[in-house]
Amino acid sequence: MNPADEILDVVDEHDRVIGQLPRGEVYRRGLRHRCVFIQARDAAGRLFVHRRTATKLVFPALYDPFVGGVVGAGESYDEAALREAEEELGVSGLPRPTHLFTFLYDDGAGKTWWSAVYEVRCELPVNPQVEEVQWHAFLSEAEVEARLGEWEWVPDGLAAYERLAEFRAGNTGHAEN
Repeated sequence: MNPADEILDVVDEHDRVIGQLPRGEVYRRGLRHRCVFIQARDAAGRLFVHRRTATKLVFPALYDPFVGGVVGAGESYDEAALREAEEELGVSGLPRPTHLFTFLYDDGAGKTWWSAVYEVRCELPVNPQVEEVQWHAFLSEAEVEARLGEWEWVPDGLAAYERLAEFRAGNTGHAEN
């Protein structure tokens, strides 16, 4: 199926479903929907980082410190987190990702979605989808931090990364769940 044809739940400012539309129309009209962000670490604790393909509908060819994507119509955040992590990492049999918090991402220019942030340990060999991932590596925290100012990152992933750092530091003032 063409990703633009996937049906998404449209939600309000309180994350309540108010309708369903194809992803392409949701994006075109700047309607609020749901997404999941999963921070994947390998057995050594390094973070999975990837560069999105140039064909992605949103934020093409940018780097991302998370795997994840949209939550389909009628799908729970937890179901989407496991599905997206397995799809993007190219594995099956991952443990269920752990939900950490949820926040409302809004860039003020028509990109807005409820964002559920998860973490998962991936000790399996990864084989990312070529349609989704142009480049990937497991990087140490220090390597990721060093590249934050060098590489062009997806803005929603960067917002989630910063909120996750605050969450882990015990300052959950921005997290909404």
